[in-house]
Amino acid sequence: MFSWFQPNRQRENIRKDRKHLEARARRLLKNYLSADGPSKAAVYELIAGAAAGCQPDISDPELEGVRLAQASAEVGLNVVRVREHQAFDDNDHLAELITDAYATVAIAYGRASAAYTVDEEMQKLGTAAVHLLTIATSYMTAHSDEISQK
Repeated sequence: MFSWFQPNRQRENIRKDRKHLEARARRLLKNYLSADGPSKAAVYELIAGAAAGCQPDISDPELEGVRLAQASAEVGLNVVRVREHQAFDDNDHLAELITDAYATVAIAYGRASAAYTVDEEMQKLGTAAVHLLTIATSYMTAHSDEISQK
C-alpha cells in the first residue's frame, strides 16, 4: 500500500550511510590495499571483530537473509555513531581503526541487504566492503588455531 514511500526511505538511509560511514570505510579500504602482510592480518582481525559485534541481538529464528543484513547494518551504523560522540584521544589510531572497521562492516551488510540499489557509487563501495569482509572471515577461520595460541 505504501510502497511508493520506499525509494525516499532508501535514499534517506543512503544519505545517513554517506554521512557516517562512507569516508571511514574508504579510508580503511585504502589502508588495507597499501598494507603489508602483518598489517593486513591486523585489518582482518578488526573486520572480523566488527562483524561479530554487528550481529543483532534478536531472538527471532526466522530473521535471515535481507532482514538479518539490514539489522546488522543498523547495528554497525549505531556503533559508529556512538563512537563518533565518544571522546577519544586524537592520537588514538586503534580507536579510529575500530570505528572504521565497524563502518566498513555496516556498508558491507548494507550492500548485502540491497540498500544501495539506487546508488551505483555506494554499490561499488559496498561490494569492496563485502569482499574484504569475506576475506577477513575466511582468514580468521583458517588461522583460528594460530590466533587462539597467542
